[in-house]
Amino acid sequence: MVNVPIIDMAATGRKIAALRDAAGLTVRDLQNILGFANPQAIYKWQHGAALPTLDNLVILANAFNVAMDDIIVVEDKAVVHVGT
Repeated sequence: MVNVPIIDMAATGRKIAALRDAAGLTVRDLQNILGFANPQAIYKWQHGAALPTLDNLVILANAFNVAMDDIIVVEDKAVVHVGT
């Protein structure tokens, strides 16, 4: 059995929203920081429907003053490998 890290999208979304609030930023602020024409991607991240791309994750970490690992919520999932 092997533990495989799985990103918890819902928990990551909640974490993004909490970090945004803690940084005193609005969704509009993040939209401007990221250079987005509309805030839809940010709302998708916060609702766990999508994840930020790696380049956007770097920008978020900088805006929130945290490490990228502090944004993404990972859980281990046990996976059984049957003969190869």
